[in-house]
Amino acid sequence: MYRFFVEPSQIGEEEIRICGSDVNHIKNVLRMKQGEEILISSGENLEYTCYIQEMQEEEVTAHIMYVQEAGYELPSRIFLFQGLPKGDKMELIIQKAVELGIHQIVPVASRRSVVKLDKKKEEKKIVRWQAIAESAAKQSKRMYVPRVAGVMSFGEAVQYAGKLDVVLMPYELAKGMKETKEIIRGIQKGQSVGIFIGPEGGFEEEEVRQAVSLAGARPITLGKRILRTETAGLTVLSILMFELEE
Repeated sequence: MYRFFVEPSQIGEEEIRICGSDVNHIKNVLRMKQGEEILISSGENLEYTCYIQEMQEEEVTAHIMYVQEAGYELPSRIFLFQGLPKGDKMELIIQKAVELGIHQIVPVASRRSVVKLDKKKEEKKIVRWQAIAESAAKQSKRMYVPRVAGVMSFGEAVQYAGKLDVVLMPYELAKGMKETKEIIRGIQKGQSVGIFIGPEGGFEEEEVRQAVSLAGARPITLGKRILRTETAGLTVLSILMFELEE
């Protein structure tokens, strides 16, 4: 059954109004008909099972059959602070991070980031990345679409992460798998968690010190192998999903 996202203001007592690009997708791509059932979420932990009641030029009206509380989301909000990678790697990272339960993705321009985006390129990238997040959220039955934030400098990202309960920083010079396991297993359900992942060149030592002193980051190891930037974050997310999943 296909899933769509709406704003709370589009939900009435018996009907839900679907607007925007989803109208074309329902009518011309999926070629759905009146009476077909769909799932709708408004970003809250409620899932609306509906059937298509009416299709107009710019709006589809869905009749609410029943509402249920859905438990698809992780009990903790996880933020991925991803150093800007080369090429199209960010698209893969966003897609898989959303599937694994990420709450928000923050692209970070760290010191060793090769990619440099001017304002115009950044705006286009964010639109593209947000569309990928929405598509992945629909496919993986998420209750809301995780937001891809605007690109932050490393300092801005550290300041932002300072508000979170736990900040993890996989670092190739970190040692102690036992300590890493204890840190991860010590994360409680409901705590907010930040994950800092460096670009292809990794983090500079000064950046690690800055994250530790200003955001309370915990440097951790992911084992004896060096993981690519597009692998490291997804590895941590997979571990956290397994540990926190209810």
